[in-house]
Amino acid sequence: MKSKLTAVPGSIVAPRGFRTAGVFCDIKRLGTGKGSNKGQKRDLTVIVSETPAAVAGMFTTNQICAAPVRLCARRVRHGLGQAIIVNSGNANACTGPQGLQDASEMAARVAGRLGLPERAVFVGSTGRIGVRLPMENVRAGIDAVIPLLSADLQRADEAAEAIMTSDTQAKQIAVEFLIDGRRVRIGGICKGAGMIQPGMSATGARPAALPQGLHATMLCFITTDASIEPAGLQAALREAVARSFNRITVDGDMSTNDTVLALANGLAGNAPLTARRFPSTGKRSGDALAFQEALNHVCLSLAHMIVRDGEGVTRFVTVRVEGARSASDADAAARAVANSALVKTSWHGGDPNWGRIIDALGYSAARVVEEKVDIGYSAPGSRKILWSLKKGKPTAASFRELCASVASKAFDLRIRLNLGRAAALIYAADLTEEYVEFNKGDVGDPASMGG
Repeated sequence: MKSKLTAVPGSIVAPRGFRTAGVFCDIKRLGTGKGSNKGQKRDLTVIVSETPAAVAGMFTTNQICAAPVRLCARRVRHGLGQAIIVNSGNANACTGPQGLQDASEMAARVAGRLGLPERAVFVGSTGRIGVRLPMENVRAGIDAVIPLLSADLQRADEAAEAIMTSDTQAKQIAVEFLIDGRRVRIGGICKGAGMIQPGMSATGARPAALPQGLHATMLCFITTDASIEPAGLQAALREAVARSFNRITVDGDMSTNDTVLALANGLAGNAPLTARRFPSTGKRSGDALAFQEALNHVCLSLAHMIVRDGEGVTRFVTVRVEGARSASDADAAARAVANSALVKTSWHGGDPNWGRIIDALGYSAARVVEEKVDIGYSAPGSRKILWSLKKGKPTAASFRELCASVASKAFDLRIRLNLGRAAALIYAADLTEEYVEFNKGDVGDPASMGG
């Protein structure tokens, strides 16, 4: 039975013992850029727990990996953390040894100002690739933000704004539920609108299970006052990310900086959730299940916000593949369709073009037999499906009916391969003229080029 979740305000400061704030220190360069880069928008935040916390992380598997990701992937192995510093406007990626030195300096400066061990501080960055951080601005930003740290709801809004780049709206959530009879909260903020198809792992190494071809940064920071062992938190986060952030795509591009970090400080006072309650195989139960369901809900809600706020996005499409020979086949089929430029532009035009869909299925790595494929549409989550193709042949559904089925801002694309029992889904978006306009660059403006 699912645990009862109650939405609460405050996102990352909703759980006990967390403080945050955000400031503008001109990393984004005032008056330049696009999206939330333009204008005086906060571009640096610190999140801190009053006490040492269990820490878990999931990181990009892009082989070109930003300095903050490398630093965090090393530090998360210790299992404990207490603060996170994040900047927007500069990814600190492809910046060589100096980039690692700058990321380390960011953590060290926060640690020094807060009296924490340096390895207890984690770093996140998002923005242009291949440009060194303006460290003088970063230092000033750290010095300015530390005195402002508090648990005020306004501070959570500031933090959510400070991590944005091309996002048009802040993305945050918090829920409350019961564990061991105690009220426990999980809160989160995230950012992402372009360069979105995360494929994260706990170490940043690319597991064989990740589909080939996975690829602006998505960042997510989660806080909870639950008492949970680091290994248990890592296992729970791995599952939650697999069901959410690793299931979304806006444009099929994996960032150099994708990161999810979670801190659990135990101040809710529940009986500690031990790692053995979160086995690598099999279902969670009892309090572990309640925690897992809450974390899944937080991550999936934030992941959906990313897709809906994608650059130029007008439609949210859930691609559901069933009847594949294997899980990898189901995933490959879903991703091929979700990332097809022809399919995505037809979604934008409200065109139920099954020819483009079956073509994408055919060139995917999945086993597909034309005479067995079914393609249809439904309202989100509905079992009532309007089939456009059955066993590889067009149905009697009229063009008007099919157009109506894809006219909504959100719908499900239903695909049955009828070759096995495996299934997969991807949360995807359409491709619009606005996306192209936003990302094409301007050779007359060198500042708009590069990462």
